[in-house]
Amino acid sequence: MIEFVRSLRLWFAPQRIREEGETPDYRFSLANERTFLAWIRTALALIGGGFAVDQFLPGLSWGVRAGMALGLLAAGVLCALRAVNYWVRCEQAMRRGDDLPVTRFPTVLSLVVALVAVVMVVVVLFGRDGRN
Repeated sequence: MIEFVRSLRLWFAPQRIREEGETPDYRFSLANERTFLAWIRTALALIGGGFAVDQFLPGLSWGVRAGMALGLLAAGVLCALRAVNYWVRCEQAMRRGDDLPVTRFPTVLSLVVALVAVVMVVVVLFGRDGRN
């Protein structure tokens, strides 16, 4: 828990990362930043998908529509938060010469997106209002 709080502080004061270890090759830091930006693009796409489901599928029952939308929105929020946390952890590991951190988040994100996709397939196959 202490490590998480320390990492959380670095979200808002990234210059403090420089206080430990050695500066890595800039190519690695820039690759880490590109990975962060890819996660942010993924988060934006998930959030946009959540809003799209809510706004453009009014024929779905409220519960199904809200469940799918909230699943995508929650995945987007978690993805955005995880992006900055992972960026900090990778930057720290590179400065220390440690192995890059391992994460299960891509698996969790994939399962959430797959679950929403399965629900969408069922909706497409069996009709939007469940009466078809």
